Amino acid sequence: MRLVDFFKKPLVILFCMFWLGACNSQNTETGKPQKSPEKKIGVLLISHGSHSESWRNTLFEVENNVRNKILGNGKVSGTKSAFMEYTEPSIATRLKEFDREGYSDVIIVPLLLTVSTHSFDDIPTIIGLKENPESIEILKLEKIERYAPQADVHIAPLLDFSEILPKNMVRRVRELSKKPEDEGLVLIGYGSEPYEREWTKLFNKTAEHVKEQTGIDEYAVGWCGHIVRYAPDSTTVAIRRILEKKSTAIVIPALVALDENFQIRIIGDGIEKIGDHKTRVRYKPDAILPDPDIEQWIVDIAKQYSNTILNEKTN
Repeated sequence: MRLVDFFKKPLVILFCMFWLGACNSQNTETGKPQKSPEKKIGVLLISHGSHSESWRNTLFEVENNVRNKILGNGKVSGTKSAFMEYTEPSIATRLKEFDREGYSDVIIVPLLLTVSTHSFDDIPTIIGLKENPESIEILKLEKIERYAPQADVHIAPLLDFSEILPKNMVRRVRELSKKPEDEGLVLIGYGSEPYEREWTKLFNKTAEHVKEQTGIDEYAVGWCGHIVRYAPDSTTVAIRRILEKKSTAIVIPALVALDENFQIRIIGDGIEKIGDHKTRVRYKPDAILPDPDIEQWIVDIAKQYSNTILNEKTN
């Protein structure tokens, strides 16, 4: 063996060992280069859902109003809206879209008025974060699809309506008020049997704020949703309670968006049962939305959660 060949072999072996080691450090088990996965973040606005087209359009309009502000920071790549029930796009439909589009994280922003089984049980069960047997059975009966996305899901807290609703109500009451000392306020909400205390507390705080800001010192609360089986009687009773003390009742629907079935049929029918309602009841079939404070909250919560996902400090 020549001397030159003796030195060549160890060099070749050394080179091969170095090359193999380098490849091993750069490859996964599938042979693809390892790198830190890039985050692709989406925001999903979830609301209850309604058969009413005007109700759905209002929620889509909210998304349209906040989209550019949310996407403007460069950390969120897309926004979508979904409805829990009654209509498409459903939560499952939207989460499947996010998965197909390669999103790594989805921030869920519930647009619900206050605490309810929807926020505590239904939404987490729909997206596979909770296995509540009762909720699962109800979802099956209501034909609401469950879907556990590949993307990581982050559920934002409920909007603090205890701060936003009072301001919203003052604005809407002032549009109808003429002589505060002769007027009383009637707040009509959807309601929830398991959380009636929380709803009542929210409405009491709202009415006290209206009193401080407008001088309207009497109020009553009525319900129009499942808690009263969608009957108008609760509205009628609340109005009569005010008219026993004041000459005029101002009726304000504390509902997220305009749904003809609630604002026109249920609340409207309750008002018509008052004999002299045309002269003693003032009512505008409107809703909490649109509201710029709510839109700003959505933008802020999306920024906060996207910063957290990207491990950045919030400003």
